[in-house]
Amino acid sequence: MSNDADARLRRLLGGDMLASLRKRLRRHFERAEPSTSSGAVRLGRLSAEEREALASLMGRPPRFSNSMAVDIDAIDTALQRAGIAGSLREALERLDGAIVHAATARSEREARWSAIAVAARHPGLATCLRTPAGLGLLKRLSRQDHVAAAHLREGADAVLQRLPAHGLPRAQLAAETLGDAHALDAGEAMATLVLTAWRMHDSPSEGDIASNPDESRKEERARDIWARAGVLVNELAKPALFLNLPLVGDDFWLGVPGEPSYASLRSLVRTPPAFAVAGRQVYVCENPNLLAIAADGLGRRCAPMVCTDGMPAAAQRILLTELARAGARLLYHGDFDWPGVRIANHVVRAYGAQPWRFGVADYEDAVPHSPSQRQTLAGPSVAASWNAELAPRMQMHGIAIPEEGLAASLLEDLRR
Repeated sequence: MSNDADARLRRLLGGDMLASLRKRLRRHFERAEPSTSSGAVRLGRLSAEEREALASLMGRPPRFSNSMAVDIDAIDTALQRAGIAGSLREALERLDGAIVHAATARSEREARWSAIAVAARHPGLATCLRTPAGLGLLKRLSRQDHVAAAHLREGADAVLQRLPAHGLPRAQLAAETLGDAHALDAGEAMATLVLTAWRMHDSPSEGDIASNPDESRKEERARDIWARAGVLVNELAKPALFLNLPLVGDDFWLGVPGEPSYASLRSLVRTPPAFAVAGRQVYVCENPNLLAIAADGLGRRCAPMVCTDGMPAAAQRILLTELARAGARLLYHGDFDWPGVRIANHVVRAYGAQPWRFGVADYEDAVPHSPSQRQTLAGPSVAASWNAELAPRMQMHGIAIPEEGLAASLLEDLRR
């Protein structure tokens, strides 16, 4: 088209004042099948300028209605006769760029995402990206950018091919595999994708780490998943507290017999102990004070104990996992409060533990002996997975019983 035709087109349909009208007309062509006749479209909520422009294009006097039936074929013919454009679609493309058929563009985008997903080599990543949630995660992490998504998939594949590792620091894994020591740090897109894929490969029953709203718990869970993959993150933080854990061999113990001892995540992952606990009871408590009371009162005569120190972190989880794998019969006790029940639910579910003096009868027996300055239950109730009646009874009394307050009866079981 000539410069004169372009100038006439801009006068008819160009400018910021008619940008919204052009956008609505473009949307009509984006939705219409390219091979079909343009037909007509009704547009509502038209401004006076928009009504005038449409009327001029169709060669009709302007009307004062807010809506108008736009005859696309008539506009095509008028533009052709005037030598301005071959069609309204062509005119819109000359003004604002190419019009892409929405369904076709959507199919092309889906094909590109599918190609990115099927190229995954690691089984966990391939499984992850075959699910709508997994592919949706990749789209979010890449901000819908195909190039960034392909880069994430390639990097995640490279990292996952190195797993499981054997006590490899996360920074070293990131540097050796991705060329950036911080590429797998908490919150990084690559780390989120790797952790999600490894979780689906290693523990498909777990919830999605990316969806956990509690940032501190999210990082704790991430450290735990890295640890199960043999990757160390903050390997000296919050070591696992234990007492009298026997090892395979004659008179071998982890730590010092009769004394509370600690095992770091670093030591548990790099040199996993061989525990001599098959068929033996290992008592698990929530609070370090109870383990100290047991050590003071029983020493070497105390049964094997492990302390979760609240909700188990990475080192505690690795230790409990190794004990369960070695055949230990884990027995758990905690505070009779809602956080204590929540922790117990996790330990029972994740490690196959059984409750240890942690039922309705135990709570009812403890209530009359609780001190006059009682601690009341706070926060929303939590149902106990192992005993449906426990939470209602706790709600009825409204009293929290700390684990240390039951030390006398618990030590009866701990005495060898």
